[in-house]
Amino acid sequence: MKTMKEFTCEELEEATHNYSKSHLIGKGSHGCIYKATLKNGQIVAIKTPSLGLCKLQDTSKIENEFRILSSICPNQFLVNLLGTSHNSVGHRVLVIEHMPGGMLHEKLHLALPDSSPPSWRKRVKLAIQIARAVQFLHESKPLIIHRDIKPENILLDLKSKARLADFGLAVCMGSYDSLSERVDMLGLPAGTIGYLDPNYTTPCKLSTKNDVFSFGVVLLEIISGTKAIDVSREPASIVEWSLGLTEENKIMDICDKRVKMSRHMEGVIQSLLVLAIQCVSSDEELRPSMTEVVTKMERSRFPIWVDMVQNLVQLKSRKKQSSKTFNTTTSTETESGATTVVGTTSSGHIGVTKRKFLLREILAVDIS
Repeated sequence: MKTMKEFTCEELEEATHNYSKSHLIGKGSHGCIYKATLKNGQIVAIKTPSLGLCKLQDTSKIENEFRILSSICPNQFLVNLLGTSHNSVGHRVLVIEHMPGGMLHEKLHLALPDSSPPSWRKRVKLAIQIARAVQFLHESKPLIIHRDIKPENILLDLKSKARLADFGLAVCMGSYDSLSERVDMLGLPAGTIGYLDPNYTTPCKLSTKNDVFSFGVVLLEIISGTKAIDVSREPASIVEWSLGLTEENKIMDICDKRVKMSRHMEGVIQSLLVLAIQCVSSDEELRPSMTEVVTKMERSRFPIWVDMVQNLVQLKSRKKQSSKTFNTTTSTETESGATTVVGTTSSGHIGVTKRKFLLREILAVDIS
């Protein structure tokens, strides 16, 4: 366990005005989140045990989250632990990174006045970022299983990058000397209905494939824009609904109808849908590992290259056909080989075509 900064109780009470409701930015079954400004001006989030758990003298979830986060190195795809403290009654308090972008759940499902549903390129970025977060946990030594992957536990930072949060139910598989000890310590399977792997029925069936299933549900949710459980839908389960459409060869009907999809994105989204269906397979053996998921998601961009080449051919053809209408034309080639054509048309407008610009527009390559 790495050395962790210790904050005083008084320092955090001052930063939250004694944990005032005006500072409360999140609330769940395991804890409450408060926005706080430290004396040095740094904005952080402070997580305390929920009042209900405090009354029951059960602070195991927040203690577990502390053990998990303090055992791993900070990662750009996680909401990282900055320090710890104890409140006035001696319960553990966590100081974590503040995520001003809110929850992914809000971005997908809440029709806020000043926002619109994420674009398809943004959804691909978010999906890869979440996949990399889970991959990092599964490749940690010892490996960590999150057990509660869902949009409410995926927060967005200042740059709208997805960060995986809430490790109250997470399990560090190296913490137990034997399978029987692990079963005794874990108790009953835990998670959230709709995201919980139906195969995870007993503690001994805990594995990384449980997280893969949950990730698959989140991926379906990102692409469809619908909730994991929606009683107005038949069937209510997003997994059963998606599998039904896939069996009917209508897999693209899963896609969110609120956002228009360009043909450049169709191949990528279809590949991600196929991957999501694999992740939620009832047969654990057919589910990919998170390393395989990340690799496949990166490779899913390949269909875009085909469209890109077709576009370049069409652009070149149009350029030849319209070259007679240009009064002046200059062509330069950059070090990367990208050709820029700038011409003044007879109407006086400037036409610019850049291969680099086209790549930036149709490839969602920046996931950092």
